[in-house]
Amino acid sequence: MFETLKYEVKDGIAYVTVNRPKSLNALSKEVLDELHDAFEKVNSDPEVQIAILTGEGRAFVAGADIAQMVDLTGIEGQEMMKQGARVMNYIESIDKPVIAAVNGFALGGGCELAMACDIRVASEKAQFGQPEVNLGIIPGFGGTQRLPRLVGKGMGKYMIMTADYIKADEALRVGLVEKVVAPEELIPTCEEIAKKIMSKAPIAIKAAKIAVNNGIMLDVPTGVALEGEACGAPFCSEDRIEGMKAFLEKREAKFNNK
Repeated sequence: MFETLKYEVKDGIAYVTVNRPKSLNALSKEVLDELHDAFEKVNSDPEVQIAILTGEGRAFVAGADIAQMVDLTGIEGQEMMKQGARVMNYIESIDKPVIAAVNGFALGGGCELAMACDIRVASEKAQFGQPEVNLGIIPGFGGTQRLPRLVGKGMGKYMIMTADYIKADEALRVGLVEKVVAPEELIPTCEEIAKKIMSKAPIAIKAAKIAVNNGIMLDVPTGVALEGEACGAPFCSEDRIEGMKAFLEKREAKFNNK
């Protein structure tokens, strides 16, 4: 199905794995194209409720494919940056949650890819960084925007301007990841989180994702108004009735995404 990715669906979870271990899963144009296609499948497949994104081998994604970039003209380079940004924006915007299982290096475009996901879980061996200034460029797949929103303006500038890598424990401290676990616990932990999310009302999860993603860019009163609009669809759903009845009857809810 894909040449640079592995794609598998099991028990409602789509497993998307960047599969170029010899190049530390570098994001070539082909990988970017296939990532977009894979997440279109995630978004459109009624059997999929959530996705886990990871990398094969010892890296999540160690950056963009510099060997492919080195001979690009300025215009060609900018087009590749736009391509990468479109892919990250799409992953961030799909209806279904995406969990990044960061198993190793998440550098440059790899860090940007992880940040486009809804939740990040890191192996104790993971390292994060935006080293683009070492190459005479800046992050171009959304890093200058998503990183400060996650770690704060000062830390975002620090990581981008120094190009320093940070280890998993520091990434947890500054808010770049939500959990750090032993390497052998990485996928099981992501699966545990995925199953917990899957047990909730899908229409509510979708609405919550929309409200957070869009509201974070607004002032609080405007964001609260957006939240009010996002409440509408879940409140009109059968799942809302089921959830409230289950609560009052002290039983587990059985959601049907209706």
